[in-house]
Amino acid sequence: MTDQPLALAPEQWQRLAAAQHAYTDTVSPYYDETLQEVTRRAYTSGSIGKADIGALLMWKRLRADTPWAAELMALADTDVRRATAAATTAARDTTLSRCAGAQAGRAALAHLPGFRTGDALAPAVLTAAAPDRMAIYDRRAHSGLRTLGITLSHASGRYSRYIETIDQLLAAAPAPIRTWTPRDMDTALYWMTA
Repeated sequence: MTDQPLALAPEQWQRLAAAQHAYTDTVSPYYDETLQEVTRRAYTSGSIGKADIGALLMWKRLRADTPWAAELMALADTDVRRATAAATTAARDTTLSRCAGAQAGRAALAHLPGFRTGDALAPAVLTAAAPDRMAIYDRRAHSGLRTLGITLSHASGRYSRYIETIDQLLAAAPAPIRTWTPRDMDTALYWMTA
């Protein structure tokens, strides 16, 4: 991204707001219970273990019958928690920009199986660790950005660029969108392509 604020037309902001409203009206208010439970445990422990990663897999509706899932299960939970504790610390660090926190958090997870490539699971862990700072990335949120005319490269570092884009959108947004959390923005982007 650039340091230039993202300038959306009024109808694009309206479309985002309508998507967020449709999401909250359509999706069960209980859908995020799993994410919220993992967040509570991460808040207390400062890390996320294999059981919570399993819960996030179900919440994201990802496949667990993959080689990386077997590799992750073969690791000691203390090793997984060491990596997720570093990611949690980075994601929560308010001395870092959200983008830098996302980048550092993503890097802390990179050596774990299931987190080496792609951005399906790492954003769920980082969002559970720091729900007021991070956001869920998925292909539908990516498509939502494209619908708004915002290009997000698939190159390495995509998650931190995604968070930077969300920050820029929130900074440029009209009221009441500017008071949204990054999670509110990701659900609006997700729902734009529903």
